[in-house]
Amino acid sequence: MSGEALLELRGVSVTFDGFRAINDLSLSLRQGEMRAIVGPNGAGKTTMMDIITGKTRPDTGVVRFAGHDLTKRDEAAIARLGIGRKFQKPTVFEALSVRDNLLLSLKGLRSPFALLLARETAEEAGRIDALLGITRLAPHARVQAGGLSHGQKQWLEIGMLLGQEPQLLLVDEPVAGMTDAETMATADLLRDINRTRSVVVVEHDMEFVRALGVGVTVLHEGSVLAEGALEAVSADPRVIDVYLGR
Repeated sequence: MSGEALLELRGVSVTFDGFRAINDLSLSLRQGEMRAIVGPNGAGKTTMMDIITGKTRPDTGVVRFAGHDLTKRDEAAIARLGIGRKFQKPTVFEALSVRDNLLLSLKGLRSPFALLLARETAEEAGRIDALLGITRLAPHARVQAGGLSHGQKQWLEIGMLLGQEPQLLLVDEPVAGMTDAETMATADLLRDINRTRSVVVVEHDMEFVRALGVGVTVLHEGSVLAEGALEAVSADPRVIDVYLGR
């Protein structure tokens, strides 16, 4: 694999109670690349994300990020290296404003009560304004997060992750439950983010993947079945058989 890879998995396997969830998985992601990961349920997509972020340790194989061996680090240490993960269900502080949610993320504060002691500096104000712009939430800065739409909550949580300045953002099914307009806006948002950092998107919505316009990796039974442009992957008879044809 290329020495320029930001993220590299090589020969990775993991077994749970006799079931091999990841089977000799190898893939790499270049600095500045966005990749869509697709595949049927049970293909190993979530387990792959768990391995990258340190939630699950592989039985065998190499997992490296920016030259660091991830298999010897816990979740907190991996996050500090610069990997941010967005789960499918948004988790924001619903009683706080959008702006205060972003301030919490900048400061790395774990509790809304910590805001009582927090003072927003001029530098932080500038960073928050930039996050509000990229997440399309500037008009809602003073709105309680609980009053946002589902899609807007997803964008807010992505903004909170960006506040931690990750090099790599892992995003799990970001458009599940979104309207068509929110789905297309999310594609625009992720493309904007990809200008300054690498992104991995796990997704089932093929129209959304098409809108992203990025390379696709198809997982099946814990390993890579096909990889390349969406048009080529979609025409692969193996992919049609195990995924698109269902």
